[in-house]
Amino acid sequence: MIQFDGVGYRYGRGPEILRGVSLSVPRGSFHFVVGPSGAGKSSLLKLMYLAHRPTSGTVTLFGRDVSRVSRAEMARMRRRIGVVFQDFRLIEHLSAVDNVALPLRIAGAKEGQIRDHVRELLRWVGLGDQLDALPSTLSGGEQQRVSIARAVINRPDLLVADEPTGNVDDEIGWRLMRLFEELNRLGTTVIVATHNETMIRRLDYPVLRLEAGSVTAAGHQARRPA
Repeated sequence: MIQFDGVGYRYGRGPEILRGVSLSVPRGSFHFVVGPSGAGKSSLLKLMYLAHRPTSGTVTLFGRDVSRVSRAEMARMRRRIGVVFQDFRLIEHLSAVDNVALPLRIAGAKEGQIRDHVRELLRWVGLGDQLDALPSTLSGGEQQRVSIARAVINRPDLLVADEPTGNVDDEIGWRLMRLFEELNRLGTTVIVATHNETMIRRLDYPVLRLEAGSVTAAGHQARRPA
């Protein structure tokens, strides 16, 4: 699904944020990305969801070298990716239902199916009484859940989530992780960046660990009793 070969990345003429990163994420896998603040996690994720292209090395996604695809093909590839942003990026003048429905409408789904599917998912993430609420009336945790619902509504081939449980309580956090696991069982490749070491220890998934812009470890974290 994702292959990095000697990847480096910098903003403009600034110092390298990522350097010599090589990693492989198999199709249908579930990975955590961890590391201290400033290690390059957000930059790594942006390369994975095609917000940026590498300044050196090669990123291969869906079997294609991203530096060689056309703008039109890049747009098609992005539609196969669901992204959970730390800053939510909801459309302020749209309700929770309409924010979540947006990917399905872009894909041309039928309106009746959209409304039923979106409302069911929002109820599942605990927002059944906020369906028509605008983002400005929602708390940070509620906005995060709308953002997550929008990212997963069309069952993307790849889901990239940046601190998806950072603004919610533990009960909702585990419910969201179960949602990600269910998507993964259905075939979605899942990448989750998190500082939640308890969650990482309890879930037996491979971990990509970043230190100072380089991947220093990749493997499984030992599972501990819940």
